Amino acid sequence: MSKKHVAVLMGGFSSERAVSLASGKACANALKEEYAVTCVDVDNDLALVLYDLAPDVVFNALHGSYGEDGTVQGILEYLQIPYTHSGVLASALCMDKRQAKIIASAADIPVADSKILNRFNIVTHPFEPPYIVKPMREGSSCGVCVIQDKDDVSCIEKKISLDWKYGDDILVEPYIAGCDLSCAVIGDRVLDVCEILLEEGPSFYDYDSKYIFGASRHVCPANLKKTLYKKIQTISLKAHKVLGCRGVSRSDFRYDKATGNLVWLEINTQPGMTFTSILPDIARVSGYSFLDLVRWIVEDASCLR
Repeated sequence: MSKKHVAVLMGGFSSERAVSLASGKACANALKEEYAVTCVDVDNDLALVLYDLAPDVVFNALHGSYGEDGTVQGILEYLQIPYTHSGVLASALCMDKRQAKIIASAADIPVADSKILNRFNIVTHPFEPPYIVKPMREGSSCGVCVIQDKDDVSCIEKKISLDWKYGDDILVEPYIAGCDLSCAVIGDRVLDVCEILLEEGPSFYDYDSKYIFGASRHVCPANLKKTLYKKIQTISLKAHKVLGCRGVSRSDFRYDKATGNLVWLEINTQPGMTFTSILPDIARVSGYSFLDLVRWIVEDASCLR
């Protein structure tokens, strides 16, 4: 019997291209143990490439715009090729931080206060500093910056300079003190909670902290009180369901140990799979090897997600 043919989509042309290439190569290398694998560095001719390849399954290892926001998912639905992770609507909703927060808040998930501003029309501080400025639809902390107490409001324009490529609308949230926590869901099963510890320097879990070896470390399972641990798991599973996610997802949180304030930040519908990524570590302590994880993701693939 011939092996199932899996096309692994990676790269693409978002700001997370490098991360996607690393995720895709890691997944492809693992999948080659059990499947026939073709790696596809995504370009504008993706539909034609997939039509010619005619794979049994598409493993979507893209991150960011076009790959994680419902665009590629729509192409795969049109081509009727079974694919991994979330479908068109959930991918689009979860990529849009503001829309995801609206739905999460309606489900009684604790979220931070936020405002949507046009980056060319900021004349006063939207919140008392410190606060966070984020692109509306990006991942991997691309474009995220912290406005400190000492900063004049004009520094926003300096930090969001003319080479800003993430759209004119920005999401602004108060800075949440505390630690970074993350929890994954696979299918209908919630996995363990991970705490991310940063080396001295950044005030939040930024791009370098995520992808430079040694810039952060994962404590998994997180050393938290059982009630808090369970609460994070419950919220993560609820977010996964109310936003319509499929396959695997990972919810990110900030927790202030001094005040007990827990805030859900966002959900990732296609979590990173690099050697510094959180999901593989969470999966490992929850009983899934890396091969187990990617095999489960492939076997879960379908259309109409």
